Amino acid sequence: MEVKIGVRDVAREVVLESELTPEDVAKQVADAVAKGTMLALVDEKGRLVMIPGQLIGYVEVGAPSSRKVGFGA
Repeated sequence: MEVKIGVRDVAREVVLESELTPEDVAKQVADAVAKGTMLALVDEKGRLVMIPGQLIGYVEVGAPSSRKVGFGA
């Protein structure tokens, strides 16, 4: 599933594909914000993304993005 994280005072958002459930992502984000710790998520390719909890502006959790094949819209 796609996870978009807005970081305070940064123009671009952090976007990653995660294998976690929306509930797991929400729990990790809530814990990081409440405790002021690092939010650490691993994407589908195994890359670790870490964001300080106190700098998280918003988190958007969406459905997995399907890749389009061919010239169809």
